[in-house]
Amino acid sequence: MSGSITLMDANFEQEVVQSDIPVIVDCWAEWCPPCKMIDPVLDELGARYAGKIKIAKLNTDEQPDLAARFHILGVPTLLLFKDGQVVGQRVGAAPRAVLDDIFKELIS
Repeated sequence: MSGSITLMDANFEQEVVQSDIPVIVDCWAEWCPPCKMIDPVLDELGARYAGKIKIAKLNTDEQPDLAARFHILGVPTLLLFKDGQVVGQRVGAAPRAVLDDIFKELIS
């Protein structure tokens, strides 16, 4: 996804916890068809809400310690961060309208 940040242990604190805007962490895996299905929708919504919400991608296969830290058991999982704290979570693929509502609620 263009415009998103790839998360690793080394940049998680700076990119998510210290972010001055809400962050949606997309927990995904290369082998996951539903992850690939929502990717273009997240890209579109990320562009629409640029400057209001940051999108960060967490490959659960490449970053298993970070995935375990947030108890990610299935992908896709969206972790919603505001002021450095998890304020919500969505597991599984969702239609565009539901994802748009998540973005709107996070910035309200």
